[in-house]
Amino acid sequence: MEPKADYILDFRETISSLALLKMTQVLREMNKDEVLEIITRDGDARTDVFKVIPGASCEVIDLEFNREASCFLIRVKKI
Repeated sequence: MEPKADYILDFRETISSLALLKMTQVLREMNKDEVLEIITRDGDARTDVFKVIPGASCEVIDLEFNREASCFLIRVKKI
């Protein structure tokens, strides 16, 4: 069973600098064991997301491609 997301950021239209800044803000404000779900259409945006995720305080718990919605789902858990 997939972990329920406590926060969802939908970046399907763009993954701009402001979107990445918003993601870092949400990650900083999250409590331990909370899950953030990031949705993006751009496969290259995944690389940008992984550059911003702090490896020491977060772990990627799921990465999948949803064919029906043509988007990537990335779930990150704060540790």
